[in-house]
Amino acid sequence: MNTMMEVSPSNKGLEVEVLAKAKRRRFTLEYKRRILQEADRCRGRGELGALLRREGLYSSSLSMWRAARERGELGGPGSRRRGPRAKPADSGAKRIAELEQENRRLQKRAERAEAFVEVQKKLSEVLGLDLPESDGRS
Repeated sequence: MNTMMEVSPSNKGLEVEVLAKAKRRRFTLEYKRRILQEADRCRGRGELGALLRREGLYSSSLSMWRAARERGELGGPGSRRRGPRAKPADSGAKRIAELEQENRRLQKRAERAEAFVEVQKKLSEVLGLDLPESDGRS
């Protein structure tokens, strides 16, 4: 256990013990499988309790790990992952999304260009300048 001894001026030589904050334990798949195998081998009276005390585990952890093993979650690197299934990538849908994004970008650019042309027209009217005739694409 990590402890830190601290002396403050108000304590005048008295030592105060401050405990470090405990970290939550994380168990690897290999550890869980090993403990489950050991628990399965426990046949005598008190053997399972001794195993749990030695490892510092609760029986509820063992129950959850057994249920996970039954669901196939402790099977190994190829075991099922939690959460929703990933949808297979559809190359057509990806291409459509790219084209739609490009279309939006070009529409914004065209709108900016049209606004710029309108500003030029108004400026020429204010200054009294003659603009060349447009070819009808406005």
